[in-house]
Amino acid sequence: MWPVGRASLWLACTIAVVFVSAYGSTAGPDPPASSSAIKVVAAENFYGDIVQQLGGSHVAVTSILVNPNADPHAFEANVQTAIAVSEAHLVLKNGGGYDSWMDRLLSASPNSQRLVLTAYDLAPVKLPDNEHVWYSIVNVQAMAQAINAALKQLDAAAATTFDSNLQSFTQALQPVQQKMDDIRGKWAGTPVGVTETIYLYQAGPLGLQVLTPLAFQKAIAEGNDPPVSVVLAAANQIRKRQVKVLIYNEQMVTPITENLLHEARTAHLPIMPVTETMPAGKTYQAWMLDQLLLLEQALGR
Repeated sequence: MWPVGRASLWLACTIAVVFVSAYGSTAGPDPPASSSAIKVVAAENFYGDIVQQLGGSHVAVTSILVNPNADPHAFEANVQTAIAVSEAHLVLKNGGGYDSWMDRLLSASPNSQRLVLTAYDLAPVKLPDNEHVWYSIVNVQAMAQAINAALKQLDAAAATTFDSNLQSFTQALQPVQQKMDDIRGKWAGTPVGVTETIYLYQAGPLGLQVLTPLAFQKAIAEGNDPPVSVVLAAANQIRKRQVKVLIYNEQMVTPITENLLHEARTAHLPIMPVTETMPAGKTYQAWMLDQLLLLEQALGR
């Protein structure tokens, strides 16, 4: 028997397919004319923000994972989500196993004309067993290029606008890259702790030395309990202040990570919170820059 979450997803997809079949072809709509907004569905809100910046008034974007206070791994699709995917001209997803529910939604409403971009497949920088590719500025730039090409394919008349928006997006990433360069120049080699693998895509370029055992990071990222030996090792690194900062994923909270957080507070160790989905009211660039500023402050304590 399927787990409840997967069964719910199957039911949502089935209902959506029946709905679309009753009112039109399951193949979905034709590509839009230049005067019509391109219907875009983004599995995660940071990809939705990027396509909104690139598409402007030429796109109508629906982002699915939007709550920075919820665990994205616990997401379950509903009928509205399935219908939005069935009607989309362009779908953006992370891939790499992060949002496999989107693959099932796409399969439930086949459409040969719909364009699908998978960030994990497009990413030039990949870390082993680490699907959090959007934390790499290099990967995001590659995704932006792919989105630009897709938008021009769907609305060739607006190509000049899309190219101009891409240039603006790239320029808006420069303060993020500059802050990363600043931190690397001052803090390269500094030992830090992390609660899971998400921040490795920035810790590497920043030159930070992640001491937390990789087995601990991966287990938490996958929703498993790490071996007792590595839990003790991670806690001892904090108690003995062998790391300067604890980088804590606020959306992957378990009793083990909460205990690590408690150890950091007890040791008066700076804590730098990160999230997997983008906070409301932010752009991708502002989100990344805000976190880097927090990290810079934590490292300077």
